[in-house]
Amino acid sequence: MFTEADRNHMTRALELAERGLYTTTPNPRVGCVLVRDGEVVGEGWHERAGGPHAEVVALEAAGTRAKRSTAYVTLEPCAHHGRTPPCSEALIRAGVGAVVAALQDPNPLVAGKGLEALRAAGIETHCGLLENEAREVNIGFLSRMTRARPWLRMKIAASLDGRTALSNGRSQWITGADARRDGHHWRARACAVLTGIGTVMEDDPQLTVRDVETPRQPVRVVVDSRLEIPAAARVLGPGTLIAAARDDSLRRAALQARGAEIIVVPNTAGKVDLGALMAELARRGMNEVHIEAGYKLNGSLLRENLVDELVLYLSPSLLGDAARGMFHLPDLADLSGRRELELREVRNVGADLRVLARVKGA
Repeated sequence: MFTEADRNHMTRALELAERGLYTTTPNPRVGCVLVRDGEVVGEGWHERAGGPHAEVVALEAAGTRAKRSTAYVTLEPCAHHGRTPPCSEALIRAGVGAVVAALQDPNPLVAGKGLEALRAAGIETHCGLLENEAREVNIGFLSRMTRARPWLRMKIAASLDGRTALSNGRSQWITGADARRDGHHWRARACAVLTGIGTVMEDDPQLTVRDVETPRQPVRVVVDSRLEIPAAARVLGPGTLIAAARDDSLRRAALQARGAEIIVVPNTAGKVDLGALMAELARRGMNEVHIEAGYKLNGSLLRENLVDELVLYLSPSLLGDAARGMFHLPDLADLSGRRELELREVRNVGADLRVLARVKGA
């Protein structure tokens, strides 16, 4: 159905979409290429929420040459009024002859309505070209739209024997500078960076993006059931979210003075309801959450089936059995209870090894 030229144009549209990797939250990352008589006449990508969508940017670049062109777009053109008018209407007004979408938009406000509007206007439409690649670009947005929770990506730095810190909690630095810099790219693409109170107490991290250039900082989220976080903690600042299991007016006032917001989401055990927290982050428009926590919170998130993906940095070193592991998990009586992963990529980053793995079923 699709030609090699079609695939090349959609590949280019996906490259354009990735230019919005750090900036489009809470919107999806979208690229568009307009082709007329085999010639590219316009390109565009969505840069940030509130700005023009990819199709509009490409149409403006093409001008009158957009008429009778084919639009290759990585996500179904929108059909609703948000901060900007519907892209489907812009394509119709421009007189494009065909639209090829990589993926149907699962947003209930769109969900096929964009393609339907185009077809009703006499425009030829196709969907599904490089669909899997398009899903990867917007995996967090798709998760939020279809599961009402963000895509959770957990980053762990460990020794080759799977140890993340010494028994006294010291962990800086197990991996090298190249791996740490690479980790900041994953922070930068996320909508939020999440950690636990244990990590704050032991490491006092900032959890900001520093080693790569980015126009925005992800929201910082701390899971702190008893509101124990010191008011001087470096992670605090305007927009920081503290997820607690109980409220305390005095502690709340001190943390709010640092710019933090308190979210009280208790479970029946008196701890933070992690599932409810993820639902709240999704409600706030967060597509991808990057986790940098200790083995206890890592284990809790994994036990509650909230982790989708792991980014593991393994250093060529051994710390021994007394050091802390990656996850605090219950003992297994049978291997049938193990958590199975799908390896996606293994590569060297400096002197360390980076392993990308998905939790099966994510």
